[in-house]
Amino acid sequence: MERVDARGMRCPWPALRLARAMRESGGPVLILADDPIAPGEIAALAATQGWSVTAAEETTAWIVAAP
Repeated sequence: MERVDARGMRCPWPALRLARAMRESGGPVLILADDPIAPGEIAALAATQGWSVTAAEETTAWIVAAP
């Protein structure tokens, strides 16, 4: 599983880093992000791409997978 550490980055950077990682690896990707807007951005990106999102740790880490 690829890991993307986007902590300290402000949106839209976490979502952009996630999109790149998903393109390159095909998923799943563990993304760490602490921007308060990140959960909504990650969920919206996943919904448009048909990816599933699972919260891994509280609200700062998500596992995103392609179908």
